[in-house]
Amino acid sequence: MTRQVETKPPAIAREHYGRVGDTDVHRYILTNGTGVTARLLDYGGVLQSLDAPNRDGHPANVVLGFPGLDGYVANNAPGAARVFFGAIIGRYANRIAGGTFTLDGKTYRLPVNNGEHSLHGGTAGFDTHVWSASGSRNTDSVALRLTHVSPDGDQGFPGTLVTEVVYRLDDHNRLSITYQATTDAPTVVNLTNHTYWNLAGEGSGDTHGQRLTINASRYSPVDASLIPAGDPAPVDSTPFDFREPTEIGARIGANHPQLRFGHGYDHNWVLDGDSFAARAEDPVSGRTLTMWTTEPGVQFYSGNFLTETLIGTGGRPYARGAGFALEAQHFPDSPNRPDFPSTVLRPGQIYRQETVYGFNRAKGS
Repeated sequence: MTRQVETKPPAIAREHYGRVGDTDVHRYILTNGTGVTARLLDYGGVLQSLDAPNRDGHPANVVLGFPGLDGYVANNAPGAARVFFGAIIGRYANRIAGGTFTLDGKTYRLPVNNGEHSLHGGTAGFDTHVWSASGSRNTDSVALRLTHVSPDGDQGFPGTLVTEVVYRLDDHNRLSITYQATTDAPTVVNLTNHTYWNLAGEGSGDTHGQRLTINASRYSPVDASLIPAGDPAPVDSTPFDFREPTEIGARIGANHPQLRFGHGYDHNWVLDGDSFAARAEDPVSGRTLTMWTTEPGVQFYSGNFLTETLIGTGGRPYARGAGFALEAQHFPDSPNRPDFPSTVLRPGQIYRQETVYGFNRAKGS
């Protein structure tokens, strides 16, 4: 039986969620008027959960996360196999080869935390900090504004970077994430959100039967350490062709060198220019996730390194493939690739990005 969703005004609430050192951490609960609820932490700007209705109107959390703050803090500790559940990633999302780049004739060295490379901003990126937060509400949406100041030299990056991220949930079941940043010295910036999705509900098993569309006719082949190698390549006649809806697991085990390098999908797709980036569908629940972005690329990661030692918000373990990430971004290693779209930000310029995730559902029988 289809459940009738009661329409209510959008609302935002705040609750104390714990402490990191001497700093209080809060969780913000954003609810729209049509049955979607998002829970966000000011620690790392984490999207901890998102409840979306299925075809019958019954909600379930479709985001992977930890049940408490301790899980996020422990996952960010030195030596942890970090999974970045739901976090804001910066200063530089994805990999920078060798942990070095040269800008205006000066070479900068970053912490290496992924083999010999720097990943997702280094050992203490934006996901490890408590952000300043404030909420707001209007007639058809609620929003959480987060700000963070990264000082000059933070994780080896030049310039003081002031970053603002706004999560907005509206009554059209869209969660938008807008990013803005300024610097007082030339630097490189590549921000994203690292949410893992499972449209059947977190902890329900792998997502290999969910269908994915990516609006891209090219992707970025990588070397064995997942650094882009050569030019973007056509997806035609490869397991990387998601231009039509395709089950995530349909070709994930194919005998293809790129899939062996990533143990599945962990690649950048070069978007074909429209703001529409991707769509995922779960045929069982009827939930659909549509993604739009201003960015030139999206990193599709099929959760290849998730393990059952990770216990999720519902108390169930997350095994390989328990969720997938669609990370709007500039391309990996762009600071070392002048042929890629530039990630350089200079004083007087403003970094801007917007990514929108829309939720829909097939009608019940």
